[in-house]
Amino acid sequence: MENKKEKVEDFKTAISSTIRSIADSQKIEVNFGNQSSKSEVNSIRLPELEQRKKSINFEEIRAIADSKSLRFRFSNQKTLKKYEPAGNISKKLYNVSEKIRCEKIGTSYFKGIKNNIEKFYKKKIAGLDLKSSEDKIIESFENYLRAKILDFKNDSQTEKKLKSYKKDLNEKFKNKINDLKDLILDQEKFNSIISELISDMSLDENIDEEKKRDDENEKNENKSKPENQEQKTKEKDEKNEEMSIDTGITDLENESKESDKIEEELEIKDNSRPDLKKRGNQNFGDLKYKSYTEEFDEIIKAEDLENLDELTRLRKNLDQQLLQLKNFISKLANKLQRKLLAKQNRSWNFDLEEGLLDTSKLPRIIMDPFNSLSFKKEKDIEFKDTLVTILIDNSGSMRGKPISVAAICADILSRTLERCLVKVEILGFTTKHWKGGSAREKWMKNEKPNLPGRLNDLRHIIYKSADTPWRQAKNNMGLMLKEGLLKENIDGEALKWAYNKMSKRKEDRKILMVISDGAPVDDSTLSTNTSDYLETNLRKTVKWIENKTNIELLAIGIGHDVTRYYNKAVKITDVQDLGDVMINQLTDLFVEKNKKTFH
Repeated sequence: MENKKEKVEDFKTAISSTIRSIADSQKIEVNFGNQSSKSEVNSIRLPELEQRKKSINFEEIRAIADSKSLRFRFSNQKTLKKYEPAGNISKKLYNVSEKIRCEKIGTSYFKGIKNNIEKFYKKKIAGLDLKSSEDKIIESFENYLRAKILDFKNDSQTEKKLKSYKKDLNEKFKNKINDLKDLILDQEKFNSIISELISDMSLDENIDEEKKRDDENEKNENKSKPENQEQKTKEKDEKNEEMSIDTGITDLENESKESDKIEEELEIKDNSRPDLKKRGNQNFGDLKYKSYTEEFDEIIKAEDLENLDELTRLRKNLDQQLLQLKNFISKLANKLQRKLLAKQNRSWNFDLEEGLLDTSKLPRIIMDPFNSLSFKKEKDIEFKDTLVTILIDNSGSMRGKPISVAAICADILSRTLERCLVKVEILGFTTKHWKGGSAREKWMKNEKPNLPGRLNDLRHIIYKSADTPWRQAKNNMGLMLKEGLLKENIDGEALKWAYNKMSKRKEDRKILMVISDGAPVDDSTLSTNTSDYLETNLRKTVKWIENKTNIELLAIGIGHDVTRYYNKAVKITDVQDLGDVMINQLTDLFVEKNKKTFH
């Protein structure tokens, strides 16, 4: 009996540590059953461990703990409340949808969690006895979303049990499912759409009618209404209290994403370059540099430059061109991933008073029961809170194999680092026109003043933003192969743009990798200013970022020596070496203790 109690207590300790690790918060209070709680805001409540037939309900506790931990981490309570629909049933469905959204995010990172939740849900759905219409609607709704969003597979018996209700759900949701799947990381939009869909179903009105018909005690309803209403309100509050899991702390991932997205939308909507001096970003060390006009400059998402069919075609073309090289780079990327995960797995502090149960020390407790339990806690891993921005030169000289290799390298690197929870942003820079465009035309109309400064229309392209999953952005990489896209390159201002985007992010470590094949060149600017106008600006901008900011700046020159601009730089003579260099240099940055191995 004593061994059984110890086993239960050990499990509770281990599950509490796991919750804090998944939820990324050591402040969470974990309670079981009716155990009293100091703070309902910053706590997670789990069912009590109990004997069921011949075993204890460990699997149920694990699954519920995993699900609630993910919601604690990925759900912003203010956003959730903002779009909450009216009506008891509608609110329950809304909460179910948020639970599944958070599980989708978490299970893409933690495969063990996916197995725990799916195994428990299969057992739960198989044993359901759906008597009331309300139960059928709620369970059908959850099952439908699990099938569509989490790719859950039903057995034939379950499918038959829920068929009639899921048919109605499919009619309401079928045109929005893809939108919901694409917005998993955008809680604001996801909650807004799901709330509207649920409200349109008018479920609470229909259920009220069915309850009136089915209630055998309808005659006593008026007499007991105040008492029943009070009891229902109490039960509802308790249920909502358990379901809400309001963390009370800022959800940094969502906040970071929302902040980045708002700024990005403002930049794109304004369709012009931000005034760096007004924004307080200083002059990047170059007081003399200026642009003649910024009104024709453009910051644009890749998907807004071309339609989906064309992006898909270009992506297929990219894959076909580089199939052999892609396999080679994939091996290098897997090498980077293994090293990162190995570093993550072995970075633990042992022999602690609290944390995760150290199972390697259990044999000594079996041999000597007076030995105390030993715990371990994962160390803070630097690469977990890291942003990598890849800035690619989209100039005409990159046309052909260089731009293709750069695109596929950035693409595979993005996918690899995403698996290791590192955010990756892929940007490109070029101009809208050859030889000046609208800016030059305006300069000519104004009697061609001397030394006008930069005299072309910038085009800065967002191929993948930091919070967009690789799956959603992969087709965008093909845009680099589009005929006519690659024109001239003004590197200094591209670096300023990338820096401004990165400086808004909340990640502790920021790495900016520039891929270029030559010095900045724009015929219109260089013909009306000094011959070193753009190059001088690049040098001063690089120096300012390297010396005045916390951003780690590195560069790779394709057939071009960029060491004269950047302190940390590599030159490659063969474009096929690009993947090897990118992977190896990032491996050095992340894994080696001496971060100055990049040379």
